[in-house]
Amino acid sequence: MVQVGCIWGLSLFLSLSLGWTKAQQTNYTRPVFLCGGDLVADSGFVGSEGFPSFYKPNSKCTWRITVPEGTVVMLSFRIFDLEADSQCRYDYLDVYNGHSNLVQKLGRFCGTFRPGALISTTNTMMLEMVSDGETQGRGFVAYFSGAKPYVDDQQFCGGKITKAQGEIKTPNWPDKKYPPGTSCSWLITVEPDMVIQVKFDKFVLEDDTYCRFDYVAFFNGGEKDDSRLIGRYCGDQSPQPIITSGNVLLVQFVSDLSVTSDGFLAYYTSIPRGSQIPTVDAGPGTRSIPSNPAVKVIEPKRPATTAQPPVPTTKHAPTKRPKPVKPARGRGQGTTGQDRRVPVTRPNGKRPVPQNPLCAKTCKRDGTIKTSFCASEFVLTGKVTSLAPGPRGTLVVSVSLIKAYKAGRLTITQVGETMSVKLVSQCKKCPVLRRGGNYIIMGQVAEDGRGTLEPGAFTAPYKAPHHKLLMNINNQPC
Repeated sequence: MVQVGCIWGLSLFLSLSLGWTKAQQTNYTRPVFLCGGDLVADSGFVGSEGFPSFYKPNSKCTWRITVPEGTVVMLSFRIFDLEADSQCRYDYLDVYNGHSNLVQKLGRFCGTFRPGALISTTNTMMLEMVSDGETQGRGFVAYFSGAKPYVDDQQFCGGKITKAQGEIKTPNWPDKKYPPGTSCSWLITVEPDMVIQVKFDKFVLEDDTYCRFDYVAFFNGGEKDDSRLIGRYCGDQSPQPIITSGNVLLVQFVSDLSVTSDGFLAYYTSIPRGSQIPTVDAGPGTRSIPSNPAVKVIEPKRPATTAQPPVPTTKHAPTKRPKPVKPARGRGQGTTGQDRRVPVTRPNGKRPVPQNPLCAKTCKRDGTIKTSFCASEFVLTGKVTSLAPGPRGTLVVSVSLIKAYKAGRLTITQVGETMSVKLVSQCKKCPVLRRGGNYIIMGQVAEDGRGTLEPGAFTAPYKAPHHKLLMNINNQPC
């Protein structure tokens, strides 16, 4: 009886909170989400087939959304749970700026990270979800609505622009803060032999580690192009100059219904194709989140299914390594910290630099997965993409993020659709990390927002089943 009561309660909750549109048939208890369909309405919900049950393997579903003429489609994800992979190769959801996969792709998403709001430039949008034959999740639910580009007196937010140069700015700039619940979309087109460069004058948007709430995003390409995300930006640090690969740029600004801020002012100009622009540490297309991420760590009001694409792992079997579920997920050959164990000699031939006393210890993890989780300032899963010698005998580790369970002040950057972090291991040989391998990594965060790894830091090879274990630990009090 209790079980039946729970199922009935869940059904009632979904019926009341999700509602349904003409495109989603109902059975008077809860919405029935189908594999694709045409959703023509002012607003409504769209979800993966069978949600909240696990979605089917080996399927491809396409939803075409149409809202009233004169409005644009605004899509806001409520729940998101697809198989995770750093490149979203297996199960994924593609979102397109129109009713075709030949138009601009607004993003590809997977994992348990809930994407931020997406908007189209017209009254149509298309979602395409693909799953392979293995690991499945619960899928997704998103709310779509027709929104009017923000207009207030003489101020218009967004539109199609064909001038060789100009400015883009948030509504109300510079008199007051931008309003909540805003969506603006600029499509900038210049001469065919030119590209577009954007420089920010002022930049202050609500801060969040993954820029989910308020952000400005830049996309390469036009309406018939294999466009891609250049970067998504938020916080209070101006992005480095942005330059497109072609003569068309899509800019989207979104603010949610809560905290607002001063906004931004940026100038764009067209320059000859092939022009070089000076870049700083993070090149064009990189979104650097400020080292004080979101002070807005209280997010109960948002149905957070926090997490970024891919998946984690637990213990490792050094001798009996199980076969990778998917061939592409092999650990790969790579260089390890141990491969670089070369004595450091001074250029003048004097004595080698004295070794860090910490590195003389036996390479052994301190604590268990639970105690390390609680003691660490960051806990993440990811793929080690590079290992490079750092100053004073350290090792700089670049990691493509699968999921962050704790991020704290850790600086996370985005290039295209990939989130990544840079970590500094105090000793080259310990903890042992191999390039190309997926790991669970726990550590502390330095003042500059960079993650640091002591020799005893908890690391372990990561596999999909570990995600559940880490989520369980994350949900328990330390």
